Amino acid sequence: MCVKRSMRARLLGAGLAVIAAGAAQADYTQREDVRAYMTEVAAEHDFATAELQAILGGAERRQSILDAISRPAERVLKWHEYREIFLKEPRISQGLEFWAQNAETLERARMRYGVAPEFVVAIIGVETRYGRVTGSYRVIDALMTLAFDYPPRSPFFRGELTQYLLMTREEGFDPAALKGSYAGAMGYGQFIPSSFRAYAVDFDADGRRDIWSNRIDAIGSVASYFARHGWVADGPVAVRAELNGVPVAAVSNESLDLDFTVAGLRELGVTVDRLSGQDAAEVFVMDGAEGTEYWVGLNNFYVITRYNRSRMYALAVYQLAQEIKAQREAQLASR
Repeated sequence: MCVKRSMRARLLGAGLAVIAAGAAQADYTQREDVRAYMTEVAAEHDFATAELQAILGGAERRQSILDAISRPAERVLKWHEYREIFLKEPRISQGLEFWAQNAETLERARMRYGVAPEFVVAIIGVETRYGRVTGSYRVIDALMTLAFDYPPRSPFFRGELTQYLLMTREEGFDPAALKGSYAGAMGYGQFIPSSFRAYAVDFDADGRRDIWSNRIDAIGSVASYFARHGWVADGPVAVRAELNGVPVAAVSNESLDLDFTVAGLRELGVTVDRLSGQDAAEVFVMDGAEGTEYWVGLNNFYVITRYNRSRMYALAVYQLAQEIKAQREAQLASR
């Protein structure tokens, strides 16, 4: 949809005011690469050049963002160390509280999208501690800094910057006001702009998709994301397996693709219980606290990896979801 003329005028005025107030700071729009980008976006997406100059000229280069994304990775955690970060208090009790406070919305999301409440709760718990830690950077600063001053991933972030410009225009948001992570992820579920445009929903039908302060929209949007990526209602996620001497290399790979069926794994000698032989599957290995763990991931496990392309992330979400569900059922049974 198009933004009304009054909205464009307001955003243009706000952007110009920011430029005037920050005259002492470097103006991104004086750079040749940024000017070329503005010309391209104006032509492809019907933005006025002055509008883009007002918005992008108000962005600030943030060295702390570059430091954060360039910081050498800590040593690679083993699974049991990674798991400990997420499956402990207060994340579990806060998850129970979040579920109790939003039970009606979570159930409505389950009915519409087929995603059980515990998985939506777990995603929001892992991503932002149920909205407590959503990021303090202006999204425009994060995306401009990474799009034009971080060469390793500049094309990706320029694409997200364009998505952000389109998103704020479509939704009527002030592009200078929204906040998120140092990488431009936003709201309860930490959607990047392209994900917001594709999967966020107005779940309370108030005419606005708000994943920053509206829990209803945030819950619906996470469920929508899962559904659009092929989530199967009540489908299995992951189960432990026994390889029985089958070489790991014969049944696993580095990609996240589901390259086998459960029946195929069984034919190779892998013990997999309680699953249909037709289920698409993958085998992966984790370093558990008590030794090596062999797992089989199914379709819904793969869907979780679409949210974050990490098996440890997906398994942490799954196990947190199961722990929160078990404790909620125990609470309800005791009443």
